[in-house]
This record gives sequence, structure tokens and C-alpha cells, in this order.
Amino acid sequence: MFVRTATASTAAAALLGAGALLPADRPEAPERQTAPVVVAHRGASGYAPENTLAAADAADALGIDWVENDVHRTRDGELVVLHDTNLKRTTDVEQVFPDRAPWAVKDFTAAELAKLDAGSWFGTQFTGARVPTLTQFLHRLERNRQKLLLEIKSPATYPGIERDIIRVLGRSGWLDRSHVRNRLVIQSFGAESVKKVHALRPDITTGFLGTPAVADLPSYAAFTDQINPSYATIGADYVAAVQRLKGPHGKRLRVNTWTVNKAADAVKARDYGVDGIITNFPDVVRDATS
Repeated sequence: MFVRTATASTAAAALLGAGALLPADRPEAPERQTAPVVVAHRGASGYAPENTLAAADAADALGIDWVENDVHRTRDGELVVLHDTNLKRTTDVEQVFPDRAPWAVKDFTAAELAKLDAGSWFGTQFTGARVPTLTQFLHRLERNRQKLLLEIKSPATYPGIERDIIRVLGRSGWLDRSHVRNRLVIQSFGAESVKKVHALRPDITTGFLGTPAVADLPSYAAFTDQINPSYATIGADYVAAVQRLKGPHGKRLRVNTWTVNKAADAVKARDYGVDGIITNFPDVVRDATS
């Protein structure tokens, strides 16, 4: 768990320059940019409650273009944005629905989730923040002109969620040429889930979350454009091994590493040659690596 070092108002006051494009957006060139792309993990979750609209806004206030989020499905089929498979850590579900343990997201309707406070656990100034639907989150990013790294959480728990996500993206205007080419990446720890997205919409940029063995990387390159590993699992040799391969769109594989919150670690990740860094504190990482 990260340690909060600033308030959301601090983040909002730090109106810094716009973030760069995700690696998949960059044209091929002999030399990559030195500074990696900075992605706000669950929004600027060091400054506002994760995966809320406030966290997306905090990233926007810092000038960060790319926002990562996590998507689940409710009992009645609504796609919602939060990280855990249950609601205990980031909402007041135990008080509102005391008899519904273990409080799994899949056991609640969208209307029930809308009653929960998803902000006060982080700070009283966020009391009343709600668990957003994916549609609400997309609309907020659109308003902010931000971009989305969408993670499919626990896909085995939600059969068919890949098709549901694509349907919501399309309904919200996120599957036109501009969004697909420049503003959207879908990733998951589930290789089969990433394969399904690629099969349903081969034009969408995809990412696999994890650190496959170097010998296995060519098989991943058949269906994913990015290998997005934990920072603790990589070094310069591994990053280079990934980047030597080309993905399904004929471009070299990209590496976006997570979750890097300290300036010194961000510098190390940059020096490994990663294309992007996913972080709770995007201003810290940007300032350290630019």
C-alpha cells in the first residue's frame, strides 16, 4: 500500500505540462525518447481515492494524459471501475450492507453500488465519491481529453466481459479511429482475456500484465502489443528482449512497468529502457525522468 504524501488540492494546484503518448502511439524511429510515458495508476491515486472520477481529475490537474483503471461487472451486468474483487477496502459496504459478506462486486447490482461511499476511506474531503460505472469514467476522461489504459480484472469471474467492455466503449464513442489509434489500450493479467480482445477487435492495442519468460515472449507477441511487468521483476536485459520483438500490428513490443512511486526507482526504470511507467504519483515520476 502506498503512503499518501500530498492532498488532492496539492495535485490540482500543480498544473504541469501534458503527458506524452503511450508507446503504441509513437512512430517507429531509430531512437526512442529518453523520458518514458507516465501513466496515472487508478488515476492519480496518491492524491485522490483510486479509480474514482476525482482520481482522474487529479491526474488531469497534474497534466497527465494517460489514466489506468480496473473494470469489473455487477450482478446485473453493469461495468464498474474499481480494483478489488470485493468492496471492503475502498467503500463503506460493511456499514451499508452488513449482511452481505464477503461483499464481492459480482454479488451487487449497479444501483446498490451507487449507494456506497468510495471516497471517505481516503480522506474526508472525498466523502460521497461514488464507484463510477465504466460509462461515467469514459465520459470524464473524454471531458478531460485524457486517454485510457483499461485493465480487465479477474476475467474468469466475468465470462464474456471482453465483449461487454467493447460494447460500452463503442457506445461511448471510444472505438472510432482516433480513440483506437491514440487513446486506448486494454490489458489484463489473463492471457486468454487479452487474446479475446485481440480476436474481437484486432485494431485495439493490447497489453499483457506480467513478466513472461524470455523464451515465451514470441508466443505473446502474436496477440499483444505490450508486455507490462512489475518493476521488481525486470532489468535492462529483459526490457531489451521484449523490445526486440514485434507485436500483431507490426510494431515492436512496448514495456510499461508498474507500480513505481519513488523518484529513484523511476530513474532506474527509465535507464532500463522502459517505454512507460505506471505510478500513483505521476508528478513525482515525471519530474524524476524528464
